[in-house]
Amino acid sequence: MTILVAYDGSADSRAAIEFAGRHLAAEPTVIVTVWEPLLVQLRRYPLAAPALVAGAEGEAQELAEQSAKEGAELAVAAGLKDVTHRAVADNESIWKTIVDVADEIDASVIVTGSRGLAGVRSVLLGSVSNHVLHHAHRPTLIVPPAKA
Repeated sequence: MTILVAYDGSADSRAAIEFAGRHLAAEPTVIVTVWEPLLVQLRRYPLAAPALVAGAEGEAQELAEQSAKEGAELAVAAGLKDVTHRAVADNESIWKTIVDVADEIDASVIVTGSRGLAGVRSVLLGSVSNHVLHHAHRPTLIVPPAKA
């Protein structure tokens, strides 16, 4: 069994890691952070092109790799074993990339928070966790926000 945890640095994704650490700690774990390459962002947000080009693509990938590493460190601290991490480029949609990675590694379960950093985009397009739940052909655990 391999656990795939989607991590974007949000409070909900942190709560998902903590939950997985308490309840699923006996299995290898892969922390995945999905990032959008510049060309994908330009296709999605053509009016924002000048601002997007100013922020180099290498910087986006580096930030995603740092986020994935941070998620892996949180997973180890939460008690998960045999933790690895990956920053994966999104070429179509974040949810599809998560499902594709889960298929690639034959994950036994996908763990994600109920809300991430997508903000307004998730309201307009539907949440990543909702799409993962409905398109993954494997068990999916959506962890609600931690109580304050």
